[in-house]
Amino acid sequence: MNNDPFSGLISIEEATEFSNLSKRHIRLLLEQGKIRGKKIGRDWITTKDEVDNYLKDKPKPGPKPKRT
Repeated sequence: MNNDPFSGLISIEEATEFSNLSKRHIRLLLEQGKIRGKKIGRDWITTKDEVDNYLKDKPKPGPKPKRT
């Protein structure tokens, strides 16, 4: 069992490396609350699990389906 409370935290830079999203987009998602994270000073931190959950459920680009 890992007792390090910071072991799961990642920076925006680390999130961009495995998500293929831009730093700007990840920062926007954090600011909008679509990915949970914390701003410390001027830097954001989150977890890989948060980014993975977003990627798994993220909306697809393109036009929205028409309602019938």
